[in-house]
Amino acid sequence: MCKRIFKQQTATKGDVPFYKIGTFGGEPDAYISKELFEEYKEKFNYPEIGDVLISASGTIGRTVEYTGKDEYFQDSNIVWFKHDDRVDNTFLKCIYSLVKWEGIEGSTIKRLYNENFLKTKFTLPNINEQKKIGEYFEQLDNFIALHQ
Repeated sequence: MCKRIFKQQTATKGDVPFYKIGTFGGEPDAYISKELFEEYKEKFNYPEIGDVLISASGTIGRTVEYTGKDEYFQDSNIVWFKHDDRVDNTFLKCIYSLVKWEGIEGSTIKRLYNENFLKTKFTLPNINEQKKIGEYFEQLDNFIALHQ
């Protein structure tokens, strides 16, 4: 997750979009300075191109693929996972949209914690099958979007 940004560090206009849980996957309504962005990006965790970010609070499971644009994300509410080459990000994006997260039923405001991720089980095919599955669903999503 990204380093915490405080309200007083944001503005309604600016250099770098700051996505909060309510604007994640949509249009930003807050921005941070380029200087703060560069400092935090260098010092703290930051996604790499292709990483799949997921909402971990409120509307759980909303995903966005990080494309490399200058943008910053709300700490602990928007997360991603570092993994090795045994997991394909396009497959991971599919899993995030389908999986039933373990241990979050019954709470008023749903929230994903590390424990939920670790306890949630799903089948992990070999990397070539993951890529094919991920590409298939990505194409299907694009096809549906074109027809809407």
